Amino acid sequence: MNADTAGPVRVVLADDEAMIRAGVRAILATDPGIEVVAEAGDGRTAVELVRAHRPRVALLDIRMPRLDGLTAAAEIRRLVPETATLMLTTFGEDDHVARALGHGASGFLLKAGDPRELIAGVHAVAEGGAYLSPKVARRVIELGGDRVARRPVARDRLAGLTEREREVLALVGAGLSNAEIARRLHLVEGTVKSYLTSVFTRLEVRNRVQAAILAYEAGLVEPTG
Repeated sequence: MNADTAGPVRVVLADDEAMIRAGVRAILATDPGIEVVAEAGDGRTAVELVRAHRPRVALLDIRMPRLDGLTAAAEIRRLVPETATLMLTTFGEDDHVARALGHGASGFLLKAGDPRELIAGVHAVAEGGAYLSPKVARRVIELGGDRVARRPVARDRLAGLTEREREVLALVGAGLSNAEIARRLHLVEGTVKSYLTSVFTRLEVRNRVQAAILAYEAGLVEPTG
C-alpha cells in the first residue's frame, strides 16, 4: 500500500518534547490542506506509526530516544519509500544536518523558524520537492568553509549544464516540486524529470537537497532570512 496522494497532506509528527509537538501540530492545523494523523515521542514509535498510517510526510526531530531522527528517517525510507522525511533541527545540530544531507532527507526546518516555513516545507516535500529553511541553507553552506572561495568551484561544476538544466536546478534550489517546475517553465512533468536525471548525473549528486545546496553555492539561489 502506498502513501496517500489525494486529499490533505497526511503527516506523522515525532518529537520527544510534548510542548514542541503541540506547537508544531497547532501551526499545521491552521492549514486545512494538512492533517496530522499520529504523533510519536521517540524514533522507534515514529517508524511504527509511519508503517501503520502511510503518510505523505514524516516530520521528525533529529534528537529522539530509542531511535534518533536520522536513523528513523533511514528506516522510513527503507520501509515506506513513498513517505518523505522532513527534519526538525536547531543551529546546535550542525553535524546531524551534515549527516542527513548525505542520506537523502527531503528537507530541514528550524524549530525556532517562521511558522510559515513549516507549512511550506510540508507541502514542498509532499509534492516531491526539497525544502531547506533559508537559515538552515545558509548555515549548511557556512559549514563548508569560505563560500566566496567555493563559488567558482560550484560554478565550474555547473558549467556542463545546458541553460534549461540550470533553470531547472535553480527552481529545485528554490524548493519547487516537479509539477511546479513544469508549470513555471511551461513543460510537461515528464520532461522535468528527464532534466533532473541529467542534472543529478552531471553534478554527481544523489538527491534534491544536495542539488539545492550546490545551487546555493553557485549563486543560482540566494538563501534569505
